[in-house]
Amino acid sequence: MRHSRTVASRSSINSSHVSEYLDALPPDRAAQLKKVRSAIRRALPKGYEEAVSGSVIAYQVPLATYPDTYNKQPLWLVAIGAPKTTLTLHLMPVYGSPVLLERLQEGFRAAGKRLDIGKACIHFKKADDLALECISEIVAGMPVDKWVEIARSARRGRSSDRAG
Repeated sequence: MRHSRTVASRSSINSSHVSEYLDALPPDRAAQLKKVRSAIRRALPKGYEEAVSGSVIAYQVPLATYPDTYNKQPLWLVAIGAPKTTLTLHLMPVYGSPVLLERLQEGFRAAGKRLDIGKACIHFKKADDLALECISEIVAGMPVDKWVEIARSARRGRSSDRAG
């Protein structure tokens, strides 16, 4: 089911936009995202901001902290969304880290949960489908300065790849 309210743009950083985003969802889907949102917010290190970014709620490094992103948009750490029939959690650190991906996979196995993941996008129907404790540990283990340094290193690596 598509909602008719317009979701705030990428530049929005006002928490009222997050409430509007959640209010625009069917109540059952909003309730599931609220559970995941609560876990993320409890684990989130200082320095990140919560914002509606396109069609998701993103937890991101403010541009004032790290303006030199590849797309000139804030650097996401994690995002949650409700496209069409599933819910999504984008856990960006696992995309480039085999160690963190294995940690996530092990966390799901230990919790007896099935991990349905693309590159960094976990699909789920209910918050209870997720290994929230493991996800929270990964989020908590990524302070802003560490995440920015990983992003900078990745950009330097890509630049040298193109030059070679």
